[in-house]
Amino acid sequence: MTYLADDHRYDTMKYNKCGKWGLKLPAVSLGLWHNFGGVDILENGRAILHRAFDLGITHFDLANNYGPPPGSAEENFGKILKQDFLAYRDELIISSKAGYLMWPGPYGEWGSRKYLLASLDQSLKRMELEYVDIFYSHRPDPDTPLEETMMALDQAVRSGKALYAGISNYPADMAQKAARILKELGTPCLIHQPKYSMFERWVEDGLLDVLENEGIGCIPFSPLAQGLLTNKYLHGIPEGSRATREVFLKKEHVDSAHDKIIRLNDIAKLRGQSLAQMALAWVLRDKRITSVLIGASSVKQVEDNVDTLKNLAFIDEELKMIEEVLQS
Repeated sequence: MTYLADDHRYDTMKYNKCGKWGLKLPAVSLGLWHNFGGVDILENGRAILHRAFDLGITHFDLANNYGPPPGSAEENFGKILKQDFLAYRDELIISSKAGYLMWPGPYGEWGSRKYLLASLDQSLKRMELEYVDIFYSHRPDPDTPLEETMMALDQAVRSGKALYAGISNYPADMAQKAARILKELGTPCLIHQPKYSMFERWVEDGLLDVLENEGIGCIPFSPLAQGLLTNKYLHGIPEGSRATREVFLKKEHVDSAHDKIIRLNDIAKLRGQSLAQMALAWVLRDKRITSVLIGASSVKQVEDNVDTLKNLAFIDEELKMIEEVLQS
């Protein structure tokens, strides 16, 4: 059947300006890091994308290495895009990144002009796109001058293969330098994608101030701490969960955070929210945050996360209670 988007898809989603720039992103964006690779069921990914767009999620975030295997998320997204979303291309913000290992040899990762621009060409080919809306340097490169990496982003935009330039995983000092180099080149930095959640707060120690001062948007990834800030681990580690099969989330992470998860869940209940919804709202409470980047393995997860927007306000007492848990 031909996919037809919901006529009311823009009625309830909240859209925020990306820093000082004209581009707006949905408060909730969808990342394709997991659940869209070659090992996953394509039709499940298709259903997730359909529902996300019907709920007003216009931003789909990818990277060259998303899968597994690396590259397969872009390939699968490209198939679904071609079959279902071509009529809506101008309503979508599609991003990709380069920085992590993609092919062997000295030109297959990090931040050289050679690697970034070759990777962008490969990403466009996989997705069958003429351009991406945002192209990121996925991580800083200690062995490549920052000027070279930023010049590659500038070239990507000037060539028409990307509309905007972004950076990801850059510490505050490097983010500031990168922003100023890009500004001098005439291709301002639109957005930064850092890891940020209740359990990972390094961005509060300077990065958010830099982004605000430079007029750059912020779209945190892993706002639910790889699933820790959901109801999944309230009663231990369920069989088949990420903590049983991934290097990013280990059993000891769950064990050490379990008491905090229980107490935070109690606060969420008082707010009439799930723990995940409260965790997303907590990140979005800061006006410097443009959007939160969620992952989803089911349509229901997308729906539940978007329902966060029904209650974004916190009273001082709630924030105090949350802070006491996080500092304990």
